[in-house]
Amino acid sequence: MTYSEKMLAALSNGQLETANKHFAWALRKDDDDTLYSLAEELYGLGFLKQATRIYKKLLAKYPDEDDLRTSLADIAIDDDDTDLALDYLHQVKPDSPAYVQALLVEADLYQTQELFEVSEQKLVEAYNLAPDEPIVEFALAEFYFLIRNYNKAIRFYLDLIKKGQLEISKVNLVERLGVSYAEAGKFEQAVGYLEQIKPAKLTPDSQFELGFTYLQLNEPRKAIDVFNKLREQDSQYATVYPYLAEAQEQLNQLDKALLTLQEGLAVDQYNEQLYLQTARIALKLDDMDLGEKYLREGLSIDPDNLTTVLELSNLLVKQERYQDNIDLLDQYLQSNEFDPQFYWNLAISNDRLDHFKQAKDNYEAAYPFFEHNADFLKPAIYFFREAGLIDETVAALRNYLTIQPDDGEMVAMLEDYEDQGY
Repeated sequence: MTYSEKMLAALSNGQLETANKHFAWALRKDDDDTLYSLAEELYGLGFLKQATRIYKKLLAKYPDEDDLRTSLADIAIDDDDTDLALDYLHQVKPDSPAYVQALLVEADLYQTQELFEVSEQKLVEAYNLAPDEPIVEFALAEFYFLIRNYNKAIRFYLDLIKKGQLEISKVNLVERLGVSYAEAGKFEQAVGYLEQIKPAKLTPDSQFELGFTYLQLNEPRKAIDVFNKLREQDSQYATVYPYLAEAQEQLNQLDKALLTLQEGLAVDQYNEQLYLQTARIALKLDDMDLGEKYLREGLSIDPDNLTTVLELSNLLVKQERYQDNIDLLDQYLQSNEFDPQFYWNLAISNDRLDHFKQAKDNYEAAYPFFEHNADFLKPAIYFFREAGLIDETVAALRNYLTIQPDDGEMVAMLEDYEDQGY
């Protein structure tokens, strides 16, 4: 056995001290090809310092071997030594056989720094130089997948698969293509690829994408089956719960949906959207107290979530808890954070409590947003008429009748005003 082989054997047996001794002898006695293979093995095992020593030793002996520079740059990236990595990479010139590999390593470096435009430039340059090299196409596909440009990722994954490349660097390209189609909203194509993968080989992410795809294709039963299997395999996969509940809701399985969401909250207790979804299901089940509980818990996590505020406001108005609604919404109007519906809800609440000025102010504030909404205009008309606001009443009536021209009561009311010269 070579000293390199002895070292690797010692490492596999957990004999680090013995491995270090064999490593020292390998540097002195083993031939260069054997040392290079040892460096590759050590790099793969995470022994970066030892791999670096070998690469540097070989580079001193073979200064034209740019592959050694790209390997050293890879290690420098792993060590977060950007300057050293770039120093090695910039020594690789465009006429070098290792130049394409250097571009790939440099692109990886810029990705780690989130300089995605520069990274893309390096990858495109590599592709223009070696368009038929699978590892280059794969790097581009993975880059576009990373930055969520799924349509571009699809192009390269699909091309690789057509060339017979189904897996590179332990990445299942069929799975990647299916997920990319799903994320791009091309669900018919997505399901065709995701269904090709044996269930045992589906990753949690691709399993989720398959269930999500079924949901988008209006196949909630299939979605539920996939989501349930994912939940059984990984109960901490938080994203599955809202979509499983959505599929159950589509089948009117509201009790199951509520239970699913409650389980989801146990996993992801700081997700305000999950509280909102749970509240909506509770309200559909006519459990007003439970719905309010989840809405308020969601607001305690994110007080600025205006969708949740509006849901709670609507509930309070529905329950005729007008003062509670005013107390809730006033704080948002004072901070200049509002939804136009807030004005409408405040108008109703103040009107019911005989707060004339506040009701008038809020109806007028809401009017520009809802002047073509019959549900808003009808109560506004009654309020304006009772308040003696004739011009506002007539304007609201005319708007209302363009939407509901067959409302006899409103037609008669407008005719009365017009007979009076308004």
